[in-house]
Amino acid sequence: MDYEPWGCNRLVTSIKYIDSHTGGEPTRVVHSGTPDLGNGSMAERLEIMKTEHDWLRQALILEPRGYDWLVGAVLQTPCDSSCAAGIIFFNNAGYLGMCGHGLIGVVDTLAFLGQISAGEQRFETSVGVVSAILHEDRTVSIKNVVSYRYRQQVSVDVSNEGRVTGDIAWGGNWFFLVGDEEVDPSGIDRLLTRSRRIMTALVDQQIKGSDGGKIDHIELFGEPSDAAKADSRSFVLCPGGEYDRSPCGTGTSAKLACLAADAKLAPGDVWRQESIVGSVFEGSYQNVTDGIVPTIRGRAHVTAEISCVINDDDPFRFGVRTPGVE
Repeated sequence: MDYEPWGCNRLVTSIKYIDSHTGGEPTRVVHSGTPDLGNGSMAERLEIMKTEHDWLRQALILEPRGYDWLVGAVLQTPCDSSCAAGIIFFNNAGYLGMCGHGLIGVVDTLAFLGQISAGEQRFETSVGVVSAILHEDRTVSIKNVVSYRYRQQVSVDVSNEGRVTGDIAWGGNWFFLVGDEEVDPSGIDRLLTRSRRIMTALVDQQIKGSDGGKIDHIELFGEPSDAAKADSRSFVLCPGGEYDRSPCGTGTSAKLACLAADAKLAPGDVWRQESIVGSVFEGSYQNVTDGIVPTIRGRAHVTAEISCVINDDDPFRFGVRTPGVE
């Protein structure tokens, strides 16, 4: 980084990123100028970024450059030479193990940059290696990490909502999945309030994933807007308190794990998951010993190519932090 005169002290960085959206949900892929995170695994590099370079996440995701429903992805040189890239995912609340819509965005971004072409690619994430196929029609199929249902029909007492019952499942992140909900775009405020209350209740009642991990995604399911278009419609609350505009790749994976456990969807059959904004992911799975391997298919579109400029006299150059929140 170096300084250049520009009427004020301008700190020009080599940080470059591509913005895209997958089914309406944005992804910001940082492809150049990131700090040195070492040569360890993606889980180890994530910890280095978290402890030593979290300013990058804050600068790119928080206002004024970012917004609460934006997901970021830092590209890394992979440890495994058979992989196209390593990826560290993050959002306004912190870091993500995997992100389905984000991986689709990464694949489309790499194609936009001319670094990959149609075909199958492998990627390292902090929770394991995942693969993706860029199809000729520019849709992307991602093969996610092994997913499974941990607990079925778990009841939680929710303030102002009563008792809510759902499944706990892993799809690359921990989800609490609640069915038979009224999921309608006209009721987003109500859905946000309900899902946030469920999240709070899970924390207060110490209901967690199999490894003691926090259940940081809430997924509410209802009837699709059009049965010819999709099998169900979902509303997904993400860790930062905002909702997913896409059908959520890891959330659809968790849903597939529950459908498989209930014998409601056969291996290879397609489940069409609609988002709250009307976009659709197609999901299917194959059985493995300890769960399922889901495949999610969707489409991303690049929206911007950006160089990050940081002014050293800008008090919000590393993002606007909410008072009392680290």
